[in-house]
Amino acid sequence: MAQHDRDVHSLDEKRLRMAEEGLHSSPAAPVPARAGLANPAPLGLLCFGMTTVMLMFIDAGWSEDPAIIAVMCYACFYGGFGQMVAGVFELIKGNTFAGTAFFSYGAFWMAFFTNNVLTRNAAAAVASMPGATPAFFGSSHFHVGATLIYCLWGLFTFCFFVPTLRKNGCLMTIFGSLTITFFLLAGAQWSKRVGTAAGYVGLFCGASAIYTAFAEIWHENLGILAPGLRPVRFI
Repeated sequence: MAQHDRDVHSLDEKRLRMAEEGLHSSPAAPVPARAGLANPAPLGLLCFGMTTVMLMFIDAGWSEDPAIIAVMCYACFYGGFGQMVAGVFELIKGNTFAGTAFFSYGAFWMAFFTNNVLTRNAAAAVASMPGATPAFFGSSHFHVGATLIYCLWGLFTFCFFVPTLRKNGCLMTIFGSLTITFFLLAGAQWSKRVGTAAGYVGLFCGASAIYTAFAEIWHENLGILAPGLRPVRFI
């Protein structure tokens, strides 16, 4: 009798596992949007991803260097301002992780735009004055400063990567590849080959952000749970 009870209990557990597996494999239902409160994450991810890919076209050698002028325009308005707006709305929602990340990287793009404008203006001014030396353009010490700045951003990004180990594979991929990109950009100050490698890793990072943005849009509107969105817990 006891053996019979154990067999029945084992069969019930097996049926429960099969039911759970069938539930997980079925299409996910669309996530209804709350009235007056949209999800700002896809906007922030697209602002970051699209601008990153545009810049990495140049670093990877796919595009000519003068294209940086167009990239700076996108960096200011789309990658910078747009991402900061997404960050503000994430903070309003109470999402500290996304809000801090979007606002910080949006500010990074705004600083990138400003730095390029100031650098090029200084170079143009010096070119019109024979014998003058630019204060921060072409100096060997600027390579050291840029290296330190990129390393700092790499460390900053790694600190964001750690919490993604309890979020999903998409975010792990974005922040993991972005960490590598920043450290490669630091090395790119001394080696063009490292800069090319940074371009390719950055392309992958930007493409991952674009994929994640549309994966969230598809999940919210179509109920499609794309690969990488399922929650994980590695720590």
